Amino acid sequence: MLLGLKNVNLRIGNTVLFDGTDFSIESRERVCLVGRNGAGKSTLFRVIAGSQAVDAGEVIRQQGLRVAQLVQDVPPGTAGTVYDVVAEGLGELGRKIAEFHHLSMEAHTEAELEKLGRLQSQIEAQDGWSLESRVQSVITKLDLPADAPFAAQSGGLKRRVLLAQALVSEPDILLLDEPTNHLDIPSIAQLEEFLLSFRGALLFISHDRAFVRKLATRVCDLDRGKLSSWQGGYDAYLTGKAEALHAEERQNALFDKKLAQEEVWIRKGVEARRTRSAGRVKALMELRNTFANRRNREGTANIVVQEAERSGKLVAELKNVTHSYNGRKIIHNLSTVVIRGDKVGIIGPNGAGKTTLLNIILGKLKPDSGEMREGTKLEIAYFDQLRSPLLDEEKTAIDAIGDGKEFVEIAGVRKHVYTYLQDFLFTPDRARCPVRVLSGGERSRLLLAQLFSRPSNLLVLDEPTNDLDMETLDLLEERLVEYSGTVLMVSHDREFLNNVVTRSLVYEGGGRVGDYIGGYDDWLRQRQHQAPTQTPPKVTAAPSPAPAATAPASRLNSKDKRELDQLPGRIEKLEAEQTKLAAEISAPGFYQQARETIAKVELALAKTQKELGTAYARWEELEAQR
Repeated sequence: MLLGLKNVNLRIGNTVLFDGTDFSIESRERVCLVGRNGAGKSTLFRVIAGSQAVDAGEVIRQQGLRVAQLVQDVPPGTAGTVYDVVAEGLGELGRKIAEFHHLSMEAHTEAELEKLGRLQSQIEAQDGWSLESRVQSVITKLDLPADAPFAAQSGGLKRRVLLAQALVSEPDILLLDEPTNHLDIPSIAQLEEFLLSFRGALLFISHDRAFVRKLATRVCDLDRGKLSSWQGGYDAYLTGKAEALHAEERQNALFDKKLAQEEVWIRKGVEARRTRSAGRVKALMELRNTFANRRNREGTANIVVQEAERSGKLVAELKNVTHSYNGRKIIHNLSTVVIRGDKVGIIGPNGAGKTTLLNIILGKLKPDSGEMREGTKLEIAYFDQLRSPLLDEEKTAIDAIGDGKEFVEIAGVRKHVYTYLQDFLFTPDRARCPVRVLSGGERSRLLLAQLFSRPSNLLVLDEPTNDLDMETLDLLEERLVEYSGTVLMVSHDREFLNNVVTRSLVYEGGGRVGDYIGGYDDWLRQRQHQAPTQTPPKVTAAPSPAPAATAPASRLNSKDKRELDQLPGRIEKLEAEQTKLAAEISAPGFYQQARETIAKVELALAKTQKELGTAYARWEELEAQR
């Protein structure tokens, strides 16, 4: 055991976060921590990292245990180059290594050269050159721009830099808090493969169910101060959790029935009181005490989507639409029709132009060429991924919904603003709080409440799943599936796309936007059956287009052509083998096998990943010469 918690108790303010909580993690485990927003997941991370003391109980750590953490948000004041931020993971010695790195490229004056010499001596005295090599290795593995300013990077790349900072210390336990936030699907897939090969123990919080399914060998659920554990991954957790809640409901019902019977008995007339048993009275007092202290499960969010009068049958029609941004063609010759009732997912890497496409469909942006025809009677509700501009930081949640009114009308029913906010899991106290003190999850729920308080027949959702817990995600999915209007949605959540959308518009490079029936997995299946000349075997950010010209004659010889024809089949086989090996590693009990067996499977996975990367590179090389 690397680390264990034994009968831990912790109260913050009036909230009991841990109530006799037990937990342990073994080497090489990949454990997902789930629970509602505010349940105490991030606090548990701080306890494990050693930055949060507990009120009672025991925290047991293996001697010399190294714990590193990727936090949910970029820490304020993070500055310097990417190299500086990564090296910071090694503390004071890391800062010296970073300073040496910069001086070695810039030193010209005698004073600078002398300083370089002093730094070299200090690093050598602390055996620091192996650490310098480790910094460079992690930067290379995660494909980071070492000497670029950290502040200038995208949100997704900043997350990768902070992951490198956590990894450079070679931790025994790596803590990841929502690691897929701000990452596009190709980056999430890359992160999954990297973490599958991580040799330490992994404890992570995530609402991305596809990510959890791929990685977790065990799921721990933090609910009302208690931590329950299910071996076997996410699906085993769903089954086990449902059974546990059902058993709890039955037990509570039996308890409540017994308490009611005893309350009737104690209130009987004088004759019955003469025969009362002192022991029975004492037992009743204990039942009352138990009932008073019972922590009932909080209700589930009750999301109602208000629907306006139906729009016209046509929502939008695009004919041969082409659009460029900063000289890069992001949409090329796209023709598609959005019909009333369609639920359209827009899929592609960060920076591909997904929000631009949304704005063209909505008529907010005129394309460079082609035609866009907008439907009639559209009532649009827009959920923007940039949450903060939509909410006044100083207003309360009550003000954000009621705007000075006590009641709102939802689906023809008049509701008090407090009651409506309770449907989105806001207690009266939280409803009176200013927006600036709300958590990310609470802000997202407030925006959903705001969005659905207005009638609509066209919902536009740009990254709606960020910061929502899994239960709220499940309910939002149900409501969107039931919604009779039209949905346009940008998302990197693969399972959410699979469960909601009926069509997918996919950025496939060079401005090409493919139009497919179904969700993300449906697109993958259709893509594999297309000829390799039509669709590349993976999604990449759109490159700058070449000037229009007559297609040159192919530079491939007959041997290269045969190889190009065979590569899609080889890639498909390697992907299947990679999936099989990853599932084998994720299976419960895998790390209880002999060390030789574990090493053999891990080696096979690493070899398959390398061959797959080579095959992709070769396909792209040959395709470019076609």
